[in-house]
Amino acid sequence: MLDLLGANRGKLLVYASNLACNQKRLKSVSLAAEKTAKILNLELEVVALKERKTPIYVCYRNGDEEPIPLYCDKNQKSTVENVYRSLRSMIFVLSFHPKYSALKKIRKEITRFS
Repeated sequence: MLDLLGANRGKLLVYASNLACNQKRLKSVSLAAEKTAKILNLELEVVALKERKTPIYVCYRNGDEEPIPLYCDKNQKSTVENVYRSLRSMIFVLSFHPKYSALKKIRKEITRFS
C-alpha cells in the first residue's frame, strides 16, 4: 500500500495456527492488528501456521526484509486494547531505527492514534 508520497509503509503480519482452539485468541490479536494497520495505512496479512498449538505473533515487514516481531500472545488470551497498545508502543520504538525510515515518516500518526 502506498502513502501519499508513494513510499511503501510496510505490512503487519499475523502468524497463527488455524486450529479452532486459537480462534478466541486470534480474534483479539487480529482485530488489534487490523485497527493498527487501518490507522497507519499499512497492509495486513494473516499467515496460517501448520503447527498445532503455537503462540500468535504480529510482525512488521518492510519490503523483502525479515519480519520484525512486535507482539506475541504467549498462548494467553489478551484484550483487543492490550494488544493494540503493545503494537502501538513497538511500532513507535521501531520508528526510531534508521532502517525503518517509512515508519519515521509517520511517527506523528503513530503517537496520535489511540
